[in-house]
Amino acid sequence: MSTAEMNLPQLEGALPEGPPDDTDHSAAELAPVFDVPVNIQAVLGRAHLDVASLLKLTKGSVLELDRKVGEAIDIFVNNRLVARGEVVIVDDRLGVTMTEIIKDGEARS
Repeated sequence: MSTAEMNLPQLEGALPEGPPDDTDHSAAELAPVFDVPVNIQAVLGRAHLDVASLLKLTKGSVLELDRKVGEAIDIFVNNRLVARGEVVIVDDRLGVTMTEIIKDGEARS
């Protein structure tokens, strides 16, 4: 069944009702949400430019970011900061390893 075919009544009773508790849930209990798509971003840093400066960028231009070398990067899930991590190389590809999980209210601005 595709995500588009699943509607809310089909999810009723699939997830526990009431506030979350400290008990672990088995993978089978969470199965209804396994196919829900999420957007993940690993943000190396940010830079602010005006449009004129942006248009002057060419191949080989260097854009200075607001992070230092070795500083943790931010990991966002659906535009919400959830972790910090480090850039790693895995089989000649870039990857990210999480080094810190961010709890609600702990995010820096």
